[in-house]
Amino acid sequence: MKKKIFGSALSVALGASVIFSGGISKSSAAPVNKEYIVIFKDQSQLPAGYEKMIKDAGGKVTGKLDKLGAVEVSSTNTAFLDKVKKSSLVLDAGVENIVYPEKPAYQEAVEPGDISNADLYNQNQWDIKQVTNNGASWSLPGGTGKPVSGNDIVVAVVDTGIDYNHPDIKDNYAYGKSFVPGYTDAMDEDGHGTHVAGSIAGKGRILGIGPDLKVAAYRVFGPTGGAETAHIAEALMTAADDNVDVVNMSLGGYDWFQDPEYATKDVVADVRLFNRAIQYAIQKGVTVVGSAGNNGVDISSPGQLAGDDNGSVHRSPSSQTMIRVSAGGALKNLTFYSNYGVGKIDVMAPGGDLGPNYDPATKTGRDNSYLCFSSVPLYDKQGNFLEHGYAWYAGTSMAAPKTAALAGVIIAKYGKDVLKPVQVKQIIQSSAEDVFKPGYDEKAGFGLINAVSALNQ
Repeated sequence: MKKKIFGSALSVALGASVIFSGGISKSSAAPVNKEYIVIFKDQSQLPAGYEKMIKDAGGKVTGKLDKLGAVEVSSTNTAFLDKVKKSSLVLDAGVENIVYPEKPAYQEAVEPGDISNADLYNQNQWDIKQVTNNGASWSLPGGTGKPVSGNDIVVAVVDTGIDYNHPDIKDNYAYGKSFVPGYTDAMDEDGHGTHVAGSIAGKGRILGIGPDLKVAAYRVFGPTGGAETAHIAEALMTAADDNVDVVNMSLGGYDWFQDPEYATKDVVADVRLFNRAIQYAIQKGVTVVGSAGNNGVDISSPGQLAGDDNGSVHRSPSSQTMIRVSAGGALKNLTFYSNYGVGKIDVMAPGGDLGPNYDPATKTGRDNSYLCFSSVPLYDKQGNFLEHGYAWYAGTSMAAPKTAALAGVIIAKYGKDVLKPVQVKQIIQSSAEDVFKPGYDEKAGFGLINAVSALNQ
């Protein structure tokens, strides 16, 4: 079952996955250097004397998250965790997980020149039309994301970066920051973050839910490889300090408690750091939105998710204070890949699928027009930039940004720094269209998001 969840099942995910590093070598080779997260009891600052305590336990501080009361530590000492946990300053300590962005499993790039004269919004963007009621929400106060009064409304995209030169995005691009070691530029070299940004604030041949919202890139993924949990937490914390209005995290993975390679207590620190970062942002007035995951499983039952293995698997990040989004299709159905679960889903938003005739078992009957169309930078196989293009994607990674954009236009209606995140969340939930069971259900939460209803409340 572990292989099903952490291997083949993740090949259909459009967010990201948590990969655990291997066990310690039993050979006579040099000691293996490992990365850890240490969480202190004081979550607002780093305690006096912490550096000496880390050093005495055989570790070296490699990164500081002062406002979250946490540090990254590198150590070759196999007894590091046991030693550091004895300190009265420490709440949790554990191995640091790596989050890897995954290529969309349902992806169809548009070849250069194929759409030179096409009306891309009217022809392809059923998902934007579904949320905005064919653009009706854009005529309502704040509906385009242009604030009724005050400063611009900014949605932070914590992702692979943004193609800030894309003609459909550049006018709404606010700024970018990179948290990828060795990369100072927030330029997207993958496509995922730009696709997300186009769904939020596209304004050109494609349109986003809020075509006058601003997007800011908080790049946590390089062109290859993954991101440490601490770097994602730092991006979230920085976005909050920058006074963004909404954060979209179309990423995530799974923390497997009782992984045989690590004790349960060694995995908890990673979960706690994510939760602290989310709470920090929300307390600073930021509405945080995240994707539910793309394994088509019930994430309300962590023991069941672990299958034949001991322990339990948890979706992370998955704080109840953020807005967690499942993916719907053009027919207002729950997509076959979307995770679901009582208490784990707040709303559903269009994420795209392969149409009503698609059979996931035989992989026949595919119709790409049911995917979600948005902006991407196009690269060749050698990584050379080709053009500012477009592509069809599907996933809860595509559903979350529509909800983040809806949060943005709601804030635009009332003005920057007026509503609290809990109020934005309540408006999104109470205005959602009830598509499955009456009231709350495990598939769509409170229902399918609806911009017109939300702005009319």
